[in-house]
Parts: sequence; structure tokens; C-alpha cells
Amino acid sequence: MDNNYDLRKSLRKGEGIFATKAFKAREIVMRGIIKEILPKNDSHASQIGKNTFVRHEGLIPKVNHSCNPNCGIHVNETGGHDFVAIHDISVNEEITFDYAMRNYTVNFFPNCRCGSEKCRGRITGWKDLPKKIREEYKGFIAPYLLK
Repeated sequence: MDNNYDLRKSLRKGEGIFATKAFKAREIVMRGIIKEILPKNDSHASQIGKNTFVRHEGLIPKVNHSCNPNCGIHVNETGGHDFVAIHDISVNEEITFDYAMRNYTVNFFPNCRCGSEKCRGRITGWKDLPKKIREEYKGFIAPYLLK
């Protein structure tokens, strides 16, 4: 699966992950494999429980936020986060997700630079996500956020 995306320059965001093949809705785009458990949250950590943060292997830490993401989160059998296409993704499209899909709070990136027509202006965690957007994300978020 690693040959299905690569790291490139991303407009307004530095670097990002881009699809090198087309993906269908609900297809796994990137498989999450946990590399290490972290002592605390950091800017590239994935929250996998109320107070548990990890680093994923490979390029997952490089996937950028978008307020109009094309991927969501599914927790796999190892506890890692798989990125799953919310809708069809085209070749050369940047792979994105909303950080609120996996983090209860976000403190590292105050201003959003996603450029989406749905941009909220700031990156928030699940705690601060409007109810309407929470509803739209059902089925594509880490389950511990619902507890």
C-alpha cells in the first residue's frame, strides 16, 4: 500500500501526502501502524485513548489537516489509525483529515491554512467541533471521542 501515496510540497502547508492512485469511498488509503507510545501529546502525535498518545510509522504523521477532509479515521485491530476515504480520491489529490477526528483537543496549530471553502479559521479538537460537523463525521472518527 505504501506505493499508493508519496510526500510532496503542499500549497500553504509545506509538505503533504498525495495519492499516486485513485481510491474509492471507504477504501483504506493508509494503514496505521503504531511505532511508539509517547509520554505526552505533541504536534505529530495521534491520540488513541483519553490520555494515550502514539506516533505512527511511515508518512501518517505528515498527513495534513483540512476542514473539508477526504479521509477519516478507523481504528484497526492493532489500535492504530487507518485513514479511510470519505469519498473518492483522485490521483495527485492531497490526502487530508480533520485533526478533530482523532484528538479531543488540539493546542499546536491555532490557525488553519487548509484553504477549504469550509475552513473554520482555526484547527480544533473534537471538544470544540460544532455539532453539525460532528454529525457529518460519524463513522470516520476515533471511537474514544464518543465516550
